[in-house]
Amino acid sequence: MESVDILLTEDGSHTLYSNKFHAAYHSHRGAVNESMIVFIQAGLEYFREKNPGKHIFVFEMGFGSGLNALLSCQFSQQNLVKMDYTGIEAFPVSKDIWQSLNYHDDDENKSLFYSLHSCAWNTSEKISPFFHIEKKEGKLESFENTRLFDIIFYDAFAPGTQPELWEENMMQKMYDMLNEGGIMTTYCAKGDVKRALKKVGFTIESLPGPIGKREIIRAIKPKLTH
Repeated sequence: MESVDILLTEDGSHTLYSNKFHAAYHSHRGAVNESMIVFIQAGLEYFREKNPGKHIFVFEMGFGSGLNALLSCQFSQQNLVKMDYTGIEAFPVSKDIWQSLNYHDDDENKSLFYSLHSCAWNTSEKISPFFHIEKKEGKLESFENTRLFDIIFYDAFAPGTQPELWEENMMQKMYDMLNEGGIMTTYCAKGDVKRALKKVGFTIESLPGPIGKREIIRAIKPKLTH
């Protein structure tokens, strides 16, 4: 299990700090605020508007605290959107840690959050009538996808911490995992990352970031003309 500490961010929500990588899982300016802007608004809301009524397949790089999965599950229920969610995590956090996180404000959301963390690894589990999740324990480098995805949440630690996860070969892997018209969203807007994304074929959109971050990236896999 990953050795982590729980920290309080400026919007009142928790984040985790990895003692292995000496890095926080979310922005210290606000964990929930960051996830809502980078992944829910730039990812799910955008894709749903472009593809109303579609069953959405999401891949998350870095299941981590489970925050992005919880917000996605809530989105699926609130908007009556069917969603299959796959998250990969090399260093799962322990039960005593995730049970201490404050991402739920009522019994219903607490039940959802606990279900996401309690379900078995490496098997698909039904969390709600609209939401299925499969948590993969392992590293992205060795992940072999058996289906294509509509959205990728790329939430790895920053390039300065895990540079191997931001290189061109990994961006190519993300491109290959997406359906045509699919998108990848990430908080990281470094020039090297943009160049790698463009080189493998993505169209890049720079969007306003959350508090304390000037911009974020939405990368789109173009639809081929047939």
